[in-house]
Amino acid sequence: MNEQKTNPLGTEKISNLLLRFAIPSIIAMVVSALYNMVDQFFIGRSVGMLGNAATNVAFPLVITCTAIALMCGIGGAANFNLCMGQQEKEEAASFAGNAITMLFSLGMILCIITRLFLKPMMILFGATSSVLDYSLIYTGITSLGFPFLILTTGGTNLVRADGSPKFSMTCTLTGAIINTILDPTLIFGFHMGIAGAAWATVIGQVVSGIMVILYLRKFKTVKLTKEKLRPHPHYIGRIVSLGMAPFFNQVSMMVVQIVMNNVLIRYGAKSSYGSDIPLACAGIITKINMIFFAINIGISQGLQPIISYNYGARKLDRVREAYLKAAISATIISTVSFICFQLFPRQIIGIFGSESEAYFRFAEKFFRIFLFCTFINGLQPITANFFTAIGKANRGIFLSLTRQVIFLLPLMIILPIFFGIEGVMFSAPIADGFAAVCAITFAVKELKSFQKL
Repeated sequence: MNEQKTNPLGTEKISNLLLRFAIPSIIAMVVSALYNMVDQFFIGRSVGMLGNAATNVAFPLVITCTAIALMCGIGGAANFNLCMGQQEKEEAASFAGNAITMLFSLGMILCIITRLFLKPMMILFGATSSVLDYSLIYTGITSLGFPFLILTTGGTNLVRADGSPKFSMTCTLTGAIINTILDPTLIFGFHMGIAGAAWATVIGQVVSGIMVILYLRKFKTVKLTKEKLRPHPHYIGRIVSLGMAPFFNQVSMMVVQIVMNNVLIRYGAKSSYGSDIPLACAGIITKINMIFFAINIGISQGLQPIISYNYGARKLDRVREAYLKAAISATIISTVSFICFQLFPRQIIGIFGSESEAYFRFAEKFFRIFLFCTFINGLQPITANFFTAIGKANRGIFLSLTRQVIFLLPLMIILPIFFGIEGVMFSAPIADGFAAVCAITFAVKELKSFQKL
């Protein structure tokens, strides 16, 4: 009982906790998203549009890494904090240890699978004949960093759950700084082109991964012995259960990315833009949107230990307050992003290189329509992770699937049949609206149920 009274997660002011946990998490997630943006920037200025299209084709595998990392990392961290709130330290240590083992093992497996089936994957993900060689070079090299990327992205959730949000941020930030320095050095200084961007990314990921490993060897709140690292079906099952919501959210993004690439190629060929312009523009816009989305994911990750600990300790007023403050913060940030996306699309796209007028015309239109409902996009990830944090995995999973799979994917296939390439653009704001309604409905019902407990 003494720890429950003194643990800041259960006693400190909610707004202070959100700032302390969410800000480092936001910085870490934005920096992680910038890995791809930095590559996109320098590749666009060295290789050009086809290089940007190649990174877009490779992007589904990056999303897969994030999906695996968040499944193990958030699933492990949520169980860890729930157990700590219930004063079950041994159980908490077992969840952390099993999550670490899962991160490393699955990272190695994905690396091997990617290298064995690289060319079929790139073709499946939408590589045209002019883009294929670039995508093979870029993805062939970056696949070597998958184990470290997964370990860093997932492991930083465990570091944060252990009460070290600043070190969690530092791990990701260090790798990103290294990547940013090495990108121009290898691309232009050593004339390595797209391969230089790939190696810069891998080196940054390796350094970040090593930092996480060094921290996980000396957890602060529990002792991680070799026994705790040994895989156990009970702990793996619970981790997967609570990690399924962020996992499905990322996997659905990957599926949508693959489908969108292929739809843009098909209907782009029938338009005045051709196939390569839509593919390159969509890649840039998707990654810009990922930076905005990373902010909301960062808020939800910072929210997780606060929600899980207080729900485990049955402090429901604090749970309600934390969710509402996080949702309001995400909505404010989303509204600011919406204004920028609507007012400055050409300026944002222009950062990644100068292309034809047709390229910019398509990019501006795609930008404004596809991201039209950005101002409500913070609610879905915050609410999905809220249900994960309180141990209600099924609701979290459903909400994580609403935008991408239940609404966006069917619309992206159906609307272009009637409206051509513009159908792809309009599918996103419609899906965003439906997903936000679902999130609000589920959240209101759950918060009302707290009054009966």
